[in-house]
Amino acid sequence: MNRGASGYYQALVEGVEPGGRYLYQLDGAALRPDPASRFQPEGVHGPSQIVCADFSWDDTSWFGLPLNRYVFYELHVGTYSREGNFDAIVPRLAELKSLGVTAIELMPVAQFSGNRNWGYDGVFPFAVQNSYGGPAALKALVRACHQQGIAVVLDVVYNHLGPEGNYLGEFGPYFTDRYRTPWGMALNFDGPDSDEVRRFFVENALYWVTDFHIDALRLDAIHAIVDHSAQPFLQELTAAVHQRAAELNRHICVIAESDLNDVRVIQPCHSGGYGFDAQWNDNFHHALHTLLTGEREGYYQDFGQLRHLAKAYAEGFVYSGEHSSFRRRRHGSSSRTIPAERFVVCAQNHDQIGNRMLGDRLSTLICFEALKLAAGVVVLSPYLPLLFMGEEYGESAPFLYFTSHSDAALAEAVRRGRREEFSGFAWQGEVPDPQDEVTFLRSKINYELKDTAGHRTLLDFYRELIRLRGTNPALAYLSKEDTDVIALENKKTLFVRRRCGECEVFVAFSFADSVIAVDAPVPPGRWQRLLDSSDEQWKGDGSLLALKLSSEGEVGLQLNRKSVVIYEKSLEQPI
Repeated sequence: MNRGASGYYQALVEGVEPGGRYLYQLDGAALRPDPASRFQPEGVHGPSQIVCADFSWDDTSWFGLPLNRYVFYELHVGTYSREGNFDAIVPRLAELKSLGVTAIELMPVAQFSGNRNWGYDGVFPFAVQNSYGGPAALKALVRACHQQGIAVVLDVVYNHLGPEGNYLGEFGPYFTDRYRTPWGMALNFDGPDSDEVRRFFVENALYWVTDFHIDALRLDAIHAIVDHSAQPFLQELTAAVHQRAAELNRHICVIAESDLNDVRVIQPCHSGGYGFDAQWNDNFHHALHTLLTGEREGYYQDFGQLRHLAKAYAEGFVYSGEHSSFRRRRHGSSSRTIPAERFVVCAQNHDQIGNRMLGDRLSTLICFEALKLAAGVVVLSPYLPLLFMGEEYGESAPFLYFTSHSDAALAEAVRRGRREEFSGFAWQGEVPDPQDEVTFLRSKINYELKDTAGHRTLLDFYRELIRLRGTNPALAYLSKEDTDVIALENKKTLFVRRRCGECEVFVAFSFADSVIAVDAPVPPGRWQRLLDSSDEQWKGDGSLLALKLSSEGEVGLQLNRKSVVIYEKSLEQPI
């Protein structure tokens, strides 16, 4: 191969056709797959395969979705179905659309070692996982989603590469020893020769949104990306994706996962921010989870009071400069002025389930009434709601951590690290072996549960909440300025008022364990009940509330345990 500019090598090879397989020989010694391989049909150690880029797209009328219309459904391809591939997702898209989902979010699909993994151990960023069906099957899934009016979000990992099959460092200065990450070598985004390293990952982001018509990228753990340059890599990446979106005339978003509570992540580049369109808000999850479960170990020690959830509802970040006991320092900056649509919130996601020792979901930790309450808190918020696969019907299968490394020493290191990870929690039991195939099989969802009693009710409840969110102007309008939040700590009740023009709703969330009488700050006027999770329709204890209310500023309410109730202000004039 002939050396060109910036350390690149090239050669022209005749007679190469799609399907052909090849390797690079480095300095006359090791044979390695292409670091920019589009497909690894034999896994991370095998040859790369030439892929035909042609595909029969029929989504020319698809322009993506504006961010404020996103209702996320996060799924793991390998455990979402018995088949564990892209093709098996397609038949379920109509049901997801019926639920109200507007975007499916795929956990990482870049090639990893073996055939079972969460995806964060990917080592070929451009290659679609072979056991999921490869690049053509992913394109077919995206096409099918767009036919249903559903956007596709792809989780990508730019903070590290996995441990097995990671040959990238043999091709150039992609890694640095100046920094460390919890998962492996740090990528070189600000050191000598880092320009082309940055280009590699920017091109990867553009590859997904251009060649695969992906609608949004979710960047994993950007807090683990260390970059002290004046023009940060993340800023360069978001600008490049937004520029490509303009060229393609499509809505394309970039979403961050960050535990920094730093508003610069979601501030525009021209204001010194990184330019992300939105970010996951873990504070919202933690505030809700502790109220539902009472857990206070590990990072949950910073939460547990109703005021925490009230602040999350009103502002976004709970920690905006206050001292964090878990971190033993002040943490975060104020997100009060950040638009609501820039936060993604949830009651469950892959991390918050899978990073529990036994991978237990809320459905196994709290009662049915509390599950409905959790749904209401998330879906009725002024933020972007995210559901984790199976949450909508109360899936009981765990979501465990699983791997399939071929290196025995690496597999043992993963087992040991997994045990050490839970030292800060008081969880009892044995840590499931990540390498055991049974651990993976136990994590597959039981999709048929959705059609059984109880589970069907929860599914219908989620569907009704999402329908109200989309059709009621006050709930559809994502505005902090038009959201008022009041917490009654001693009554374990949160009151939320949301407005859009003349439309106004009042929501009460009761976290109490029994019926409780409260003097609710209901604004003056006449009110019509839209939903009560205690109704027999939702297999509740039976509503204690009137269908219609008249308020002069305060109304006495009898709220059932673990319940959510919604009232809409009547525009009719009193007689």
